[in-house]
Amino acid sequence: MKMASPCDGTLSPTEFKFAAEALMKKWEECKSILHPWIWIPCPKLPFGAPDKAGGYLSLEHIHHFEFKKQQDCIEQKYSEEEVEALDSATLVLSGENETHYYNFHIIYSTSYKVPVLFFRGYHQGGQPLKCDEVEKDLPLYTSKLLEESKWTFITQEEHPYLNCPWFTLHPCGTSEWMRLLLQQRLYSSRPEDLCSHYLVAWFSVVGQVIGLWAPLNLVHCSSSSSSSDTFCSHT
Repeated sequence: MKMASPCDGTLSPTEFKFAAEALMKKWEECKSILHPWIWIPCPKLPFGAPDKAGGYLSLEHIHHFEFKKQQDCIEQKYSEEEVEALDSATLVLSGENETHYYNFHIIYSTSYKVPVLFFRGYHQGGQPLKCDEVEKDLPLYTSKLLEESKWTFITQEEHPYLNCPWFTLHPCGTSEWMRLLLQQRLYSSRPEDLCSHYLVAWFSVVGQVIGLWAPLNLVHCSSSSSSSDTFCSHT
């Protein structure tokens, strides 16, 4: 795969699958405390429409308590007081001291040509969380981010594969801020590494919004890995 101009922040379906494989490998190499991402093959969308990406990434049954264990990331950005406040928000208990679990899916958007994060929360018994419960689970800084950023807002949409409502971070501005991120990396990395780095860079931003921090060494694994990966193309 080859690209004649700097990456415009979008991916083709082929590149998305390529970047997904790179993220799974690097996530495993950095030994995250969370479960590994896995690829869910889906050759066809509902109603028989072909799925050009061929599937999506899944990270499931994540105990909300595990979020706060990612202190190596949080401590790089917040004071001890802020970290303590964040800690108090990471495990949300109901009146019955029931914890919350979350599933995360990274799905390719054919309309925007970028990855989209879908997520749903549920009680220990499997009942889905209501919107206000999910909002309470979000990090303290997210509400401010959602208010200030013109590119970031959470909506509820039908999951393209499962045909049920999930929460999602709307992808309307993703290509623009990804283009800026990749342009910064373009001058310090080999062009062939950009495609494999795409989802790592994307997740390092998107994950923060919902409090699912990328391990610090995930980026290190990405930048230090020698690769014969090919450059972003739009074929």
